[in-house]
Amino acid sequence: MVVKLKPETESRLQELAATTGREPAELVEDAMAGYLAELAEVRTTLDSRYDQIKSGSLKPLSGDEAFESLRNKSKDRRRKS
Repeated sequence: MVVKLKPETESRLQELAATTGREPAELVEDAMAGYLAELAEVRTTLDSRYDQIKSGSLKPLSGDEAFESLRNKSKDRRRKS
């Protein structure tokens, strides 16, 4: 398989390879393996949430409710600091 990278990405990859003593292909393989594992985990979580919403065991939040919840969490964290 051939992967086309932007010149700046290729340069950063070559620099990291030189710094770490690892082959660029090995770094790309590790990065892709990690990315695909994370993507599979996210997909599983989303599928699970969808099933919970569909069954009624989880109530979906509106966008406004979700943002308000995040704002409150941020305020609480700042107070604790």
